[in-house]
Amino acid sequence: MESHTVVGGGGTELRVDTAGPVDAPPVVLIHGYSQSRLSWFRQFESDLVEDLRLVAPDLRGHGDSGKPEGDERYRDPRLWAADVRAVIEEFAPQDPVVVGWSYGGLVLADYLSIEGTEDVSGAAFVGAITEKGTDAASEVAGPEFAAMLENLETRDAEESVDSLLEFLDICTETPLSARERHLLLGINARCPPRVREALQARTGAHEDVIRELDVPALFLHGAADRVVLPAAARRHADLVADAEVIIYEGVGHSPFLEVPERFNRDLRGFTERAFGE
Repeated sequence: MESHTVVGGGGTELRVDTAGPVDAPPVVLIHGYSQSRLSWFRQFESDLVEDLRLVAPDLRGHGDSGKPEGDERYRDPRLWAADVRAVIEEFAPQDPVVVGWSYGGLVLADYLSIEGTEDVSGAAFVGAITEKGTDAASEVAGPEFAAMLENLETRDAEESVDSLLEFLDICTETPLSARERHLLLGINARCPPRVREALQARTGAHEDVIRELDVPALFLHGAADRVVLPAAARRHADLVADAEVIIYEGVGHSPFLEVPERFNRDLRGFTERAFGE
């Protein structure tokens, strides 16, 4: 694995990890709200890197990427699209499959709304949202997650840690090991509360973007997801004529972490189809 820095929208520096053969089909992995590129550790430690080129950025405001001041730096879809474009141009110019997990689905939709599908081979949405601040977005937000948002935005350090642990506990159906729970706590703590607040305050809808997708689309969701309800995957899939939908029974919001072997197999299969292999 190699770690790099690239300049995204508005001059924000983004940290990016890559692994796998440079000439292999590229897969860009976009993490979710308050997470980081390290969320994908089970993929980077798997045999996926034998025949795929994995590219995982820290989103702006997260992990080791820049954390610009000002809510407007997190609300403008053009900035999110520019971030993804910078990552693709630098590390995945061979028309990658792009995967958006949770809030990463909104970021992927931002990119598609502005850049289109010319430079991507497929789009995969994992436990994903593509809207914020709309009735449709509210309908698929898990009630437990919605109830804890205010606590996740607190500036009190002790309360913040407690709320992050509660958040982590609803991100999987099967409880995490103590080691994984504290590893992910550290990952989430790298995202400042002001960034979490700005992410939740933005608005945007991409129904037309999803409906007009002209590349292979995968909607993958855990049936026991308590952060983004499984209805989101079905709603998205209804918009795309040839969409593939995979629902994991007994799995929560993080299938790539909870059932990595199955997730990796499905991701590889989707990538092969997207690249016509």
